[in-house]
Amino acid sequence: MTKKQKQMLMRIIISFVMLAAIMLSEHTGVTELFPSRLLLGVICLIPYVIIGYDIVYKAFRNIKNGQIFDENFLMMIATFGAIGVGDYSEAVAVMLFYQVGELFQGYAVGKSRESISAMMDICPEYANLEEDGVLTQVDPDDVEVGSIIVIKPGERIPLDGVVVEGESMIDTAALTGESVPRRISVGDTIISGCVNGSATLKVRTTKEFDDSTVARILELVENASSKKAKVENFITRFAKRYTPIVTLAAVILAIVPPLWQMAMIGMGRMEPVAIGNLWGEWIYRACTFLVISCPCALVISVPLGFFGGIGAASKLGVLVKGSNFLEAVSKLDTIVFDKTGTLTKGEFAVSRVEPVSMDADALLEIAALGEGYSTHPIAESIRTAYGKSLDMERVANTEEISGHGIHTWIDGKEVYLGNGKLMDSLSVFYEKNTSAGTVVYAAVEGAFAGTIVISDTIKEGAKEALRDMKRIGVRKTVMLTGDRKEAAEAVATELGLDQVCYELLPADKVGKVEMMLNACGKDKTLAFVGDGINDAPVLTRADIGIAMGSMGSDAAIEAADIVLMDDDVRKIAKVVKIARKTLAIVKQNIVFALFVKVLILVLGALGIANMWAAVFADVGVAVLAILNSMRTLKMS
Repeated sequence: MTKKQKQMLMRIIISFVMLAAIMLSEHTGVTELFPSRLLLGVICLIPYVIIGYDIVYKAFRNIKNGQIFDENFLMMIATFGAIGVGDYSEAVAVMLFYQVGELFQGYAVGKSRESISAMMDICPEYANLEEDGVLTQVDPDDVEVGSIIVIKPGERIPLDGVVVEGESMIDTAALTGESVPRRISVGDTIISGCVNGSATLKVRTTKEFDDSTVARILELVENASSKKAKVENFITRFAKRYTPIVTLAAVILAIVPPLWQMAMIGMGRMEPVAIGNLWGEWIYRACTFLVISCPCALVISVPLGFFGGIGAASKLGVLVKGSNFLEAVSKLDTIVFDKTGTLTKGEFAVSRVEPVSMDADALLEIAALGEGYSTHPIAESIRTAYGKSLDMERVANTEEISGHGIHTWIDGKEVYLGNGKLMDSLSVFYEKNTSAGTVVYAAVEGAFAGTIVISDTIKEGAKEALRDMKRIGVRKTVMLTGDRKEAAEAVATELGLDQVCYELLPADKVGKVEMMLNACGKDKTLAFVGDGINDAPVLTRADIGIAMGSMGSDAAIEAADIVLMDDDVRKIAKVVKIARKTLAIVKQNIVFALFVKVLILVLGALGIANMWAAVFADVGVAVLAILNSMRTLKMS
């Protein structure tokens, strides 16, 4: 609880004790000993000022600034009216319980902010810059790309970079929601905002602070509340029109009925009534009407519900850039995936070795030697599959044939490694391989030696993610890729996708998404999930763009509406569940608040509901709605 909340709690306790004493005095007849009713009013004014001075101040300040019709104005007018007709204890009670509701609101907002503010705490305060063997503590903004920084055990990583010395466990929980630390060693990429474990690391920075992961996250979090859902915008517009209308209705209720009754008395159609009692009754009803009509429950609980939903998503390591996107993802009907880096790791590995004129180990050895000087990912995957040290002295006169492969000599034998075009150009008879992935054919001394197939590996959890999406009611799952047909269809079959489109250029992907958007209904949305620079146009065009936050490009993260901080596509289904539950809670609050308010407004106008019923209609409904909204914080 904050200092301000503690002060408010103290004010509430003091006012409550004083009010209880006054009400007990009224009940036991002690107040009848007072020389006048006015003295009781002066005594009641003490707890009223203690509990309500800030509300009255805000009301007058807003009136001065031209912002008249808000909950502060309604509470001030209602309680002033109650004091005016002599209902002092009720005026104090209304203000007291209103402040109790405000305290609940503050506490609820504080709780919902905790998961998001935890992300705001990831901002590093300094970086240990190493220059000529000397460490200097500097502002992360002052570190240039390519600098060496030292991260000591327990320190927060200030900038993105690559580890050049050391090995440690990294706590990524603040960014990804993953509680298990990740091992980092030389050559690994490291992102800012995480916490270093037990060993010192030296890192070469790859980005300036403004472009780093932590800076991008903070910007996303800070801007999230500015993008409101349709329901939130409706409530804002509703409150602006609703408050002046009910204020006017209360004025009419206070003036018209007593004037009409006075006219009836004057014409002899009604029994004479004391003028003071006549006006007092209708002013009391008008004040009750104002208290009931205060739109706190809607104005507070609806944005709080969405805020809680965004907070619940952030606990999972998922950043939702605004409540409008949370609302949109709740209606998810079609989800479209990029392939490489999204459903597959983007890491090539040898999946099959098919020798013809030699054994598999010998074929793999020849291919590894032939690709020994290449830095291409395909070459690296072959060397990794071979797994032994290479004696490159056995290799001579290696040349790369652009678009075809490699020509080299190994142990004095002529070797060709490449695609089908290379074999055709050499007039080598070979068995065409239609396996999914990249196919490398090998020919030794003009004779076909065998085939090596290199495939991208399916991402861990991808199949589970697609299964979960079907379970929550996502109608269609699609994959778009620039890969060739065989590779794309193999991945689609393994994952159980509904549709796959292959050999696409970035512009083609946008066209495909346009077609699918047109096929979606009005109340249904389409999401695209991607990670590359070429995915940015599609992420922008889709109803909801979802980007990979860990390995995704800056352009993709900037264009996306939702960011998966640990690239785990399984979390998409969880976010959809959170969004749907958030919308359900928000709608429950709206229906409940409007139903209770309309009911008690009618009863108050008829004189059936008193000020205590008004307190429940205002503060009670608001507290119940806030408590209901707080359920979003427990979602995960």
